[in-house]
Amino acid sequence: MSRYFVDLTQPEIAAQLKKNPLVVLPAGSVEQHGPHLPAGTDIFAANVIAHAVAERMDALVLPGGPLGVTPMHMPFEGTITLTPDTYQRVVTETCVSTAQHGARYLLILNWHEGNIPSLAIAAERLHREHGMTVLTVQACYVAAELFGHECGGLTHGGEIEALAVLACRPDLVHLERIEHSSDQARGRKWDKLRRTRSYQPVLRDIRTIAPTGWYGSPDHATVEKGRRMLEAIADAIAKEATEIFRLLDEEQGGTAEMKHLKVAS
Repeated sequence: MSRYFVDLTQPEIAAQLKKNPLVVLPAGSVEQHGPHLPAGTDIFAANVIAHAVAERMDALVLPGGPLGVTPMHMPFEGTITLTPDTYQRVVTETCVSTAQHGARYLLILNWHEGNIPSLAIAAERLHREHGMTVLTVQACYVAAELFGHECGGLTHGGEIEALAVLACRPDLVHLERIEHSSDQARGRKWDKLRRTRSYQPVLRDIRTIAPTGWYGSPDHATVEKGRRMLEAIADAIAKEATEIFRLLDEEQGGTAEMKHLKVAS
């Protein structure tokens, strides 16, 4: 059975929310990813991982919408960005609607780094003003932790992102078109700097990191490896998220639904 909210009928949605009031919100973006990956790479990745996690946690996947906050990529065609205020409202109003129908637990599954500040604000509001128990997972970082060592790290348009799309839409990946990867040493230097906990420089745009708009080595990405990465990421997120929700229930006096949840094998 599909776990996507938009695929289901009203009675199916009502029954599922009654059975388990957990919803997953995929978060991504529409932005350029070089000549070989689609502009929707980030939302494709978020959606396919969200569905795999929902299967394991018995949840529904909300229509997160493809757009995110990505002004850094606007110098290149293929990019559409929302302002942070607009994005926060879309996320908040989407989740509030489901809360009114009985959703109590929210797992935000994000693949796009530019969304992180806006999602943090929206998550805080959904918890404090609307009573949802919220957990945000940076799925792109989970992917980097699990596969970065064999994929050259988390690079824009690199192997990890190619694998994420290959896992669900291999017809949209064009490895034969790979050309003009930016200098990888430069890209890694700037990505490392902007991802530190202590120092966060505001960059003019993606060309500071990668003058051609992308960098990495996705040449050896395959569908089989993409599916293996998908399964590993979904297993890791489902296991950790289940435990975190249980801890939140115990410490914050939440309802008991999650305490009895078992992750599917």
